[in-house]
Amino acid sequence: MTLFVMIAALAAASGPGPSGRAAAAEARAKGGQAARPQPPRAERTARPGRAQPLRPPAPRRNGTPTPSRTPSPSASRTASADEAVRAALDGLGGHAGRYAIAVRDMDTGAYASYGEGTGTYDTASIVKVDILAALLLRHQARGTEPTAGQRELAADMIRSSDNDATDALWRAIGGTAGLDAANEALGLSGTSAGEFGRWGLTQTVPADQIRLLRAVFGDDSPLGPQARAFIAGLMGRIVPGQDWGVPAAADPGAPRVLKNGWLRRSTTDLWDINSIGLVPYDGHLVLVAVLSADQPSREDGIALVERAAAAAVPALVDNASP
Repeated sequence: MTLFVMIAALAAASGPGPSGRAAAAEARAKGGQAARPQPPRAERTARPGRAQPLRPPAPRRNGTPTPSRTPSPSASRTASADEAVRAALDGLGGHAGRYAIAVRDMDTGAYASYGEGTGTYDTASIVKVDILAALLLRHQARGTEPTAGQRELAADMIRSSDNDATDALWRAIGGTAGLDAANEALGLSGTSAGEFGRWGLTQTVPADQIRLLRAVFGDDSPLGPQARAFIAGLMGRIVPGQDWGVPAAADPGAPRVLKNGWLRRSTTDLWDINSIGLVPYDGHLVLVAVLSADQPSREDGIALVERAAAAAVPALVDNASP
């Protein structure tokens, strides 16, 4: 399945409503955040019998209107993409906490980043895409396929950000060591897995999240085509209410293909707010990763992430076009 066919399917097809459990609040996600302890849930297992092949789920058309893009300062089309993106983001003015962003145009290959000197960031739940990629790489290496139970857990983990499902798949990939091994295969050299089951405290940088997205949406990938389509299909069916973030940069009515993460740190009461995904804009497909930390509230962090994405994507595309 080519990327364009995949995006067309995400835009045109409709699928069933949220599956399994209701969306779990990420305020209790792994990472030491303030939360009321939750009773453990037993890992579900597949029915006896032969594992079924991967099938990308039918995507849902999201009726939520795309937020209008924040106008960015005009930049000369002769400027480099990196300069244009920097000018657009500098034009946003002051903000709380810190953030960093990377964007890559899959049509032209143009790439730009901002905030590289701000350090690493907690992944919160964007790591769930990484965990699913690790699971599928593990099965590929063994010549096996995910069980029906694992596919159901993956759907809950990505679509509704279910943390119990993530715990189960974290164990299935071998925890910290398993994720680090997968990230070495994926080329994520600036990412280190969280320890002691705290997958939400995995440390990463935007450039690595773009590498992860390229592994999902590009052809040159350690992941096979079925694995890539499976992940992409789930990212295109995020439940309503969790589909904010990088789609703020997309064309109105475009499919929303993403994964978000949000985490309140118990030591500071400040928030990590992250968003990664594929954004259709002006005939281009753009990979976007926005990471933030030390946000005063969840709402403030979401607003910052959306403003950054909506400024950076047009600046990249407009200054990479002939």
